[in-house]
Amino acid sequence: MEEKLKVDPIDQRIIEAVKRNGCLTKQALAGAVGLSATPAWARLKRLEAEGIITGYHARVSCTEQAAAVRVLVEVTLASHRHADFKRFEAAIYEITEIASCWSVGGGVDYFLTVETADIDSYQRLVDRLLTMEIGIQRYFTYIVTRTVKDRPD
Repeated sequence: MEEKLKVDPIDQRIIEAVKRNGCLTKQALAGAVGLSATPAWARLKRLEAEGIITGYHARVSCTEQAAAVRVLVEVTLASHRHADFKRFEAAIYEITEIASCWSVGGGVDYFLTVETADIDSYQRLVDRLLTMEIGIQRYFTYIVTRTVKDRPD
């Protein structure tokens, strides 16, 4: 059986530091976690190699780019076989306007975050999704009016 990597308090401080700023230099990381540069960087590289830190991303303001409308969408599939979930997920993965997709338990199957230029573009996307025959039984749309919190913590 494969042993799981243990994350100690220093590793946790490294994780928190890169969650706040993924572009830290070796020196800045060292200062943030209380180690010298080489050991701090070595720990960061180990956390990456072990798959605990899986990537670094830029948060881009929706209002500062072409996508001016952010929409949250609840999706329920008509059928719940494994193949139905896989078909839906494969299709969703290829659509660039869908910024994120979460499979959830409870009354719905998925939550999507959609970013488009305007409401009309969003509706055209929904029409396209429905004609793709990827198993959507129903969906509910929620327009984001303002962001209250959007990582980092």
